[in-house]
Amino acid sequence: MPQPKEGHKELIIAHVALGSNVTSSSGSPKITLQEVKTAVSCDSVDVVAESRFYQSPAFPANSGPDYVNAAITVATSLSAEALLAHLHDVEARFDRVREVRWAARTLDLDLLDYGGLIRPDADAVTHWMQLPLDRQLKDTPEQLILPHPRIQDRAFVLIPLADIVPDWVHPITSQTLQSLLSALPQAEKDAICPLN
Repeated sequence: MPQPKEGHKELIIAHVALGSNVTSSSGSPKITLQEVKTAVSCDSVDVVAESRFYQSPAFPANSGPDYVNAAITVATSLSAEALLAHLHDVEARFDRVREVRWAARTLDLDLLDYGGLIRPDADAVTHWMQLPLDRQLKDTPEQLILPHPRIQDRAFVLIPLADIVPDWVHPITSQTLQSLLSALPQAEKDAICPLN
């Protein structure tokens, strides 16, 4: 398979959230995520850290089976757009079909942070961060938004991310990962369980 070549000369550190709650052609959600590290790695993307696996309730509540979630850190020479396209290609190799927003999925790879880059600008990111839940179900950005606008809202993203970059700071709010976690309801955090 051809490997992505486009990108920067210097390496950028990026963080990616992984999730699966439906069996792929590779197997169970846990097996699928175990294979993602190899699938994501290529000439221009190197996985340098990975979290534990966690079991998480589907979001929104009762929308499907529990997820297996994790996070990885990659060093990449790809641009943010090329990295996202690469992640979408990996999703497709694991049978991901994009039909219904937040539907059950074989593999979900979300680009959370790309070297602290804010894209397209702070106002646009803040708009998407503050979008009410009912609008999140309907509205999707037409361009890449960085950092991912839902990081601060999701324990199933922050808890795995804390395994690999506990000192991460949100590029827009300047809040530490630990302060973002502290702001979430305890019941939501308690529902995220490490897997063996």
